[in-house]
Amino acid sequence: MTSAKPAHIAMFSIAAPGHVNPSIEVIRELVTRGHRVSYAIPAAFAEKVAETGATPVIYTSTLPTDDKPEAWGTELIDHFELFLNEAVQVLPQLAAAFEGDEPDLVIHDITAYPARVLARRWGVPAVSLSPNLVAWEGYEEEVGEPMTAPLKASARGQAYYARFRAWLDENGIPDDPDRFVGRPRRSIVLIPKALQPQADRVDEKVHTFVGACQGERTEQGSWQRPTAAEGKKLALVSLGSTFTNQPAFYRACMQAFADLPDWHLVLQIGRFTDEAELGAIPAGTEVHRWVPQLDILRQADVFITHAGAGGSQEGLATGTPMVAVPQAVDQFGNADMLASLGVARHLPMAEATAENLRAAVLALTGDPEVASRAEEIRTEMAKEGGTRQAADLIEAELSEGRPMVRP
Repeated sequence: MTSAKPAHIAMFSIAAPGHVNPSIEVIRELVTRGHRVSYAIPAAFAEKVAETGATPVIYTSTLPTDDKPEAWGTELIDHFELFLNEAVQVLPQLAAAFEGDEPDLVIHDITAYPARVLARRWGVPAVSLSPNLVAWEGYEEEVGEPMTAPLKASARGQAYYARFRAWLDENGIPDDPDRFVGRPRRSIVLIPKALQPQADRVDEKVHTFVGACQGERTEQGSWQRPTAAEGKKLALVSLGSTFTNQPAFYRACMQAFADLPDWHLVLQIGRFTDEAELGAIPAGTEVHRWVPQLDILRQADVFITHAGAGGSQEGLATGTPMVAVPQAVDQFGNADMLASLGVARHLPMAEATAENLRAAVLALTGDPEVASRAEEIRTEMAKEGGTRQAADLIEAELSEGRPMVRP
């Protein structure tokens, strides 16, 4: 732990579980160390933030919520425009909210563009808390430019970049829009290094991997193995919180295990699937809207997951082999990374039949090399430092910045 004096720290994020959840334990740790933390967040996550001891600073968001994931659109430009629109309308809200109570340090999610603008305006350090992969040396040439070239050639893309450029100019920021989004001054990466593509090419003077910052999750409760499941292997199925309207997939999972009497299946279906659509529930299967995922994974033999950043690292942290069935965005890359590590099978959704799911589960759990590799990665992750390391790094930034408490 560093010797930074108590300070006012401002955290900025968006109302999405995959962006808020990775930061929660870091915020709790900073509060425990005596810092005053203001957390800018839409009202939907205010209670979750307040439980850490931080003070929620509420702003109104225009981003789609988990209730309407289709509102994100289907094209890259759809996402880009939504985040820029959000930044433009949120910036004045947050500038007003912090007027007269400016922080000594800004920490922010990668999507919270106004945070970097405000840090510059206030003359304080800004640190990114990245919940997923970061750019490596050569990323722009290898990934970024090929991805954005079609946009920059289209009228809609040109309008987007012109508007972004004008917004940055208005706020005195000379950075190129793509580099502004993807190249923070300092970054604490809240995933294990094992999940980072091209990890050996990441600039570790900028990015520090601290691994999982999970906490005990006692507020989620615990899971008790039913008496009928004693002595059986345990499988958990979860597609996270957003892309869960998948009754056919859940039926395939139940069918996959129906003929495996030595297995017990826990199926999380989220909020969007009607349990009646699942049909008859086989013996040895239990169905829930939500489960205490980390607690179950500590006991599980296999995890069928959408390969979100949170679930992927929970699987790695508990040494649980995974069948990765990605649904969107970064999950496809995560699925490939997990497979390349030797602890998972990447099974595209279109191929996630009962037969293929069963075959993947049995292949993973029957291979001693998978178990050995999973344990090796679990041990490596435990050395990355997690929550305490993240807080130490943030305090180190304070000691170089303005470690005083404002009146």
